[in-house]
Amino acid sequence: MLNIFTLANGRLFQEEIESLEELAKFQPIWVDLEAPTLEEKRWIKQHYGLSIPEDAMDEDIEESARFYEEDNGELHIRSDFLIDDDENPRSVRVAFILNQHNANLKSRGVLFSIHDEDVPVFRLLRMRARRAPGLIEDAKEVLLKLFDADAEYSADTLENIYDELEAVSKQVLAGDVTDARAGEVLAAIARQEDLNGRIRRNVMDTRRAVSFMMRSKMLNSEQFEEARQILRDIESLDNHTAFLFDKINFLMDATVGFININQNKIIKIFSVASVALLPPTLIASVYGMNFEFMPELKWTYGYAYGIALMVASALGPMWYFRKRGWLK
Repeated sequence: MLNIFTLANGRLFQEEIESLEELAKFQPIWVDLEAPTLEEKRWIKQHYGLSIPEDAMDEDIEESARFYEEDNGELHIRSDFLIDDDENPRSVRVAFILNQHNANLKSRGVLFSIHDEDVPVFRLLRMRARRAPGLIEDAKEVLLKLFDADAEYSADTLENIYDELEAVSKQVLAGDVTDARAGEVLAAIARQEDLNGRIRRNVMDTRRAVSFMMRSKMLNSEQFEEARQILRDIESLDNHTAFLFDKINFLMDATVGFININQNKIIKIFSVASVALLPPTLIASVYGMNFEFMPELKWTYGYAYGIALMVASALGPMWYFRKRGWLK
């Protein structure tokens, strides 16, 4: 899918392109390619003279090769963006190419973005740009606003994690945690821990991308200050992710502690039962010895006396355990 974004009266307008002729009608500041076809790549090559690298969205590209500047002035940035999906939270690799020195482009340049699936941050920026005139002025501003929206999206996701962990805390700290509930709690904690880790990695990647833009000296004074503000926002998120990791570890330890308590209760039952049955076992062993006169045969009430003695010897320890509170 090929979408272009143009500025008109300070607002960002989106157009979906389905042919090379339509592409030639517009002067965009942002060209977005979502899972582009070979034909769409050919249109970009033919109209803008831009060749999209084959490894633009590779996940195994070296970290040092994700941010660089070509001899012709093209800036290449490969950054990950978070998708907070309840079933499958993940990061999506997006390749950015900022072209500012092409004869087919206006002086403010064009930002090209290539990715395999729709990114929530992109939708958020499009909605804001339509509603807020003057939010974006050039292609560099688009890229900065995307990273700014990415930081805010990460902050919103962290708030959701706070809410989820609050619900988990109420279940854990209620005290009566069964094994079934403990399994559900551990699964919920594991999901939030994975998401929190993805957010931490995502903001680290955003920090590196913004720092690269600042070092490349491509930003004017206002944009440079905006980039610094983005870095400050990201730094504040680091503190929240660190706190959430500590909270997750506490809830994990508390849940595992309740599981151990439940297991100890089961072991205690067997321990009490084995101790209580030792006296009856001893009496039964004595009765089973080879005496000259077998008690159960020579005595009229030999069996009844033996059974009564075994029951009494078992009730004595049980009464003592109950008195000490070991059976509760």
